[in-house]
Order: sequence, then C-alpha cells, then structure tokens
Amino acid sequence: MVSLKSKILDTLKSGKQVSGKQFAARHNTTVTTVGARVSELRREGFAIYNNKKTDSQGRKASFYRIGAPRRSVVAAGYAALGVAG
Repeated sequence: MVSLKSKILDTLKSGKQVSGKQFAARHNTTVTTVGARVSELRREGFAIYNNKKTDSQGRKASFYRIGAPRRSVVAAGYAALGVAG
C-alpha cells in the first residue's frame, strides 16, 4: 500500500498543482491530514510551496506545488549547519 505522503509527492513531482481539498477528496482523507503530510515532506527537505490564486469570480484557493529553493535559502541552510562551501 502506498502512503499518502508518497501519493502527494508523486503528484507534485509530475508537475501538477493541486489544492489540499483536491488531495483530500482523491484520497478519502481530510485537508488537515494532507497539510500534515505536506509539512512532513517539507521537513524532509522537499521545497513544497503553497500558491494562492483568485479566480475571475473572486474565489480564493491555495495550491501546492513543488519547486527548487532559492540559492540564498540553500546557502543559509549550509551556514546553519556549519558546512564550508
């Protein structure tokens, strides 16, 4: 059985932007659980962003996407670990 974290990661790695509600509906879970799994993935080092969008009728939605962190963020991480670059 594939874990929810794996399903989320696979979906995001495919290049799709998906909302927490969409993940929850697809995998029969709650938005809170999806958010918790996304937080776990972030702690594991994946750069998962939450983009907010507004449609033409003024409705707001948030979508997860995977990306690459800025160089400054990576450099700050190495500096915090005390690793010389």
